[in-house]
Amino acid sequence: MTLLPPHQYRQEIEAELTAILAFWMTHSPDQERGGFIGRLTGNGHLDPEAPKGAVLNARILWTFSAAARQTNNPAYRAVADRAYAYFSRHFIDLEFGGVYWSVDPAGKPLSPRKQIYALGFAIYGLSEYHQLTGEPAALDLAKSLYQWIETHSYDPAQGGYFEAFSQEGALLSDLRLSAKDRNDPKTMNTHLHILEGYTNLYRIWPDAGLANQIRALLGTFQTHLIDSETSHLRLFFTADWHSTAALVSYGHDIEAAWLLLEAAEVLHDGKLMATFSQLAVAMARATAAALQADGSLYHEYNIDTNHYDTHREWWVSAEAMVGFLNAWQLSGNETFYNQSVQSWQFIQRHLLDREGGEWRWGVFDTYQPMTADDKIGFWKCPYHNVRACLEVISRLEKRQVSFGT
Repeated sequence: MTLLPPHQYRQEIEAELTAILAFWMTHSPDQERGGFIGRLTGNGHLDPEAPKGAVLNARILWTFSAAARQTNNPAYRAVADRAYAYFSRHFIDLEFGGVYWSVDPAGKPLSPRKQIYALGFAIYGLSEYHQLTGEPAALDLAKSLYQWIETHSYDPAQGGYFEAFSQEGALLSDLRLSAKDRNDPKTMNTHLHILEGYTNLYRIWPDAGLANQIRALLGTFQTHLIDSETSHLRLFFTADWHSTAALVSYGHDIEAAWLLLEAAEVLHDGKLMATFSQLAVAMARATAAALQADGSLYHEYNIDTNHYDTHREWWVSAEAMVGFLNAWQLSGNETFYNQSVQSWQFIQRHLLDREGGEWRWGVFDTYQPMTADDKIGFWKCPYHNVRACLEVISRLEKRQVSFGT
């Protein structure tokens, strides 16, 4: 029995898409210094001196470009134009190439380190903007960042990509993406988002070398990053692919389940598509085993200590909406459809901020909001939830289903 008819699910998500984008159009532009603000706290307080991060700004660029493409709303196009102008002017390192990790509130370089994760998102946003506008300079920038990654980060000996570099391109000793991460030379997270950016770039620039690197990344996931016994992702690695942490990240599992298949599809490789269709369903099934009765997913599980991090973050539920819907489309198993709906219903009950707008960062196991975490910030962005809305709308429009027939 379906929990929510597809047409009603789609209508609810269409309304939510409009609400999220309206929040960002109202609250995120920096009217004094240009671009977008660096931080709005979970309690709605603006921090005017917060740095502006490359990841946040690249994600805003992708978000409004993708929303404008799918809806043809000129207001979204205007925000995408603003995002592109600011990103290309302030985050691109014209001397050494690559993308600054952060700039100060006035737009001057603050941290010039080159985090490959950020370059991946820059490619993702720039290629989406080119799809929207046809702007040649956006494509040129995306291609130059691809070449920077391949020149500096690619490991020809062991395959895959190293994490972080100096402004000039020297490998750093501190490779961490954030203070919460391990200081390991290779991570699943960075590889997933390189693949995401490369996939989007390939749509507008079907280069043979780029295709080879997408294939290699998919091979890396299949060989090193996906545990063939559990269908969960391994997260941190030595340079020669020894796993260094026994952790399960449920949000990354369900996100990768559909992003890996998307990469195979863009190559139009039937064998790869079949392989990653099977993996998508297996990874969704493994993730679904950890679903809580309320339709949510815990944040992480430490296998060694048998300890769950029980808080729930906004992006995990957003990716669950898409990953379970994708598994339903592939398998026809109605349970996956209902799990997608349950993820959305958890968001409605516990993550939507009815008074302040947008989604909260998350809630604790008691369902108390995590108000100490940002509403807009270095990591809090519109990319996961807007993308989830766009994907759900698109997928339900393409597959009109009558359940039980």
